[in-house]
Amino acid sequence: MHEALHIAEDVLRNSVLITGLVIIMMLMIEYINVSSNGKWFSSLRQSRFGQVLLGAILGVVPGCVGGFATVSLYTHGLLSFGALIAMMIVSSGDEAFVMLAMIPKETLILFAVLFVIGIAVGLAVDLIAPGKKRHVYCDTDFEIHSQDVHHHAHGEHCTDECPKRTLKNLKGGEWQRYALLGGILLFIVALALGLLEHEHAEEAHEHAHGSFNIFDEYWINLLFAVISLFALWFTAVSDSHFIKEHLWKHVIKRHLLKIFCWTFGALLIVEIGLTFFDIGSWTKENIPFMILLATLVGIIPESGPHLLFVSLFAGGAVPFSVLLASSISQDGHASLPLLAETKKDFIYAKLINCVVAALFGYGLFLLGF
Repeated sequence: MHEALHIAEDVLRNSVLITGLVIIMMLMIEYINVSSNGKWFSSLRQSRFGQVLLGAILGVVPGCVGGFATVSLYTHGLLSFGALIAMMIVSSGDEAFVMLAMIPKETLILFAVLFVIGIAVGLAVDLIAPGKKRHVYCDTDFEIHSQDVHHHAHGEHCTDECPKRTLKNLKGGEWQRYALLGGILLFIVALALGLLEHEHAEEAHEHAHGSFNIFDEYWINLLFAVISLFALWFTAVSDSHFIKEHLWKHVIKRHLLKIFCWTFGALLIVEIGLTFFDIGSWTKENIPFMILLATLVGIIPESGPHLLFVSLFAGGAVPFSVLLASSISQDGHASLPLLAETKKDFIYAKLINCVVAALFGYGLFLLGF
């Protein structure tokens, strides 16, 4: 009974963290798009290499925040499938925090290798399968409404009737605004107090031996709490149309519940499986088998199983090829929002990741790494 409650508590905490990070990213993307009258993302669509590069850069960010942002942009048709693949290859999920604490030098080398592989494979995917380049899974996309355009055709600024960003908008009385402000504020406090920190972060603390580590998960979450203050600000000062139509109707109503439910369900199944099935018992001294195992385990959309291969590599039990295969195949929680939005592309992306992981894993093994 105690173990079941522990699993439920851990899954709930992780689900709230993931959902909160994804929603904050969506709110910020919505704000940037509307504020630039759609120009920022329009320019992004025009550069295939720029999209893949952005996906790889977001993937190299420790944790899952960059991955969540990439999935949000992809499902709205703003990034290509190749950019999504690049992110998933480069991302090491929350295990990045532990690796940076345990094996910092090797981790930086790993990140550089993953970055190059991610860009190369991402560009290849877009080149080979251009039909997969653009699919919009959110039917409203990031729209610009006539009420959002704050300038006349001749370029002069609007009159006093133009919607303005001001704290006076708090007096508008929209319950959606107050609900958003309350939710964002609670999320910021939870991040700042470390209430949503993953359990693996404790291992990173232990390996850091009490020293300050900027890559520690707590400090990354604290940084994101500070960034979330920006979402709190524009929610407070934006006009009623932006709050109701963009933030509430588009982001909250269409995405929040779906992302939370799929995330909670997937994590619950994975946690129950990992609790009653010891993946470590599969460990063999046969390196080819370990590469295959690392590749297959990476399919699990969870931060945790990858730690087995990190620990084995740090202890000298397996070579770099095993760690690389595991890192390419897995992406922590980053792909969970993708599973919520489009199951088909989740499967396609994971299959490509596994093929690339096996190719590079066995390739390096044959080269003696």
